[in-house]
Amino acid sequence: MQIHIVQPGETLFTIGARYSITPQQIATANQLPNPDRLVVGQALVIPITGSYYFVQPGDSLYQIARRNGLTYQELAAINGLSPDQPLAVGWRLYLPPAPKASAEFNAYAEPFGAVSENLLNRTREAAPYLTYLAPFSFQAKRDGTLSELIVEPFVPIAEQNRVTLMMVITNLEEGAFSDELGRILLNDQAVQDRLLDSITATAKQYGFRDIHFDFEYLRPADEEAYTAFLRKAKDRFSKEGWLVSAALAPKTRADQPGKWYEAHNYKAIGEIVDFVVIMTYEWGYSGGPAQAVSPIGPVRDVLEYALTEMPASKIMMGQNLYGYDWTLPFVQGSQARAISPQEAIAIAARQGVPIQYDETAQAPFIEYTAEGKDHIIWFEDARSIQAKFDLLKELRLRGMSYWKLGLSFPQNWLLISDQFNVVKLP
Repeated sequence: MQIHIVQPGETLFTIGARYSITPQQIATANQLPNPDRLVVGQALVIPITGSYYFVQPGDSLYQIARRNGLTYQELAAINGLSPDQPLAVGWRLYLPPAPKASAEFNAYAEPFGAVSENLLNRTREAAPYLTYLAPFSFQAKRDGTLSELIVEPFVPIAEQNRVTLMMVITNLEEGAFSDELGRILLNDQAVQDRLLDSITATAKQYGFRDIHFDFEYLRPADEEAYTAFLRKAKDRFSKEGWLVSAALAPKTRADQPGKWYEAHNYKAIGEIVDFVVIMTYEWGYSGGPAQAVSPIGPVRDVLEYALTEMPASKIMMGQNLYGYDWTLPFVQGSQARAISPQEAIAIAARQGVPIQYDETAQAPFIEYTAEGKDHIIWFEDARSIQAKFDLLKELRLRGMSYWKLGLSFPQNWLLISDQFNVVKLP
């Protein structure tokens, strides 16, 4: 597949002709909200096998071949050229697809009350490309029991797509992560044993095969208690044949200050669990100033630190499937609206503004004015997710974990199918 950035004056017809594909194929693959009104700067995934390269001034067959992992003789033969033939600017050269990498993919699904049909549809869309599906979440209670969670609608989707159900347990209480709840769970052995019993019973009821702890905002004093708890859970659940995983705050050093970070000991937790999900997103968040949600530089910094504490085979990179629409100027206490990549594109088309791209953050954004107020949308597109896939492959990580299903981002799944063999557990 190929990523094409819409230029002024282009239409689906002219783009399709460029890649020898029909306009309808492009529109269908990208589920375009604006097929008759493309936006300058819009990223399109072109659903072809392999890709095309258009010769630029100064290019040689040798240079192009080397950049794409081929010999110049191979590239010449693929395109029916003589190896010593001069290249004309603008010539289209075909590049065969690169070998696929193997990786695991997880996605959280958060039902609110009843499971909506939209969430089920997004789950069905994603399931072929997932190793794990994580309904979010079973909330641990102070007596060691668990809150109820609607799981039943997800079970057949997982079974039909050979997806492993991940059981997420949190220390959420009244809508927020509770350090006091965490203190009780991690230090009261009777409550802790009851919690492990509750998890075991629920996992057997629904067929969960990974037990995933997302304990956040723990007291720094509970760092050792948390690792001891994870060790105890690992010993118990391994006997059931289940995996154990944990979500980790995005740290860049072991002694990073702040309540979100201090109880998450990367080295100790990495030695205990089968894998971790590092939450490398929300630099730009709904309650903060406008910026890219997961800028590539900070994401890389976190992952490179993690690699000093645990093997790459245990690390899943966190990735958002959404963006935010901020009203400007940002006012503390205001909330940006969560938005899908599809809706962001539709807004750009409706407002008649281009999609811009921040090369440093590797993220697209849109600036527009509505009802007299300025807005900026930072979101995800094929380019930004490709930058994360390139980083995943460069660092040889276990895979990627998405927060969260519900907002449509079809390009993400297209690029997974093109570049990865998704691991399905036996």
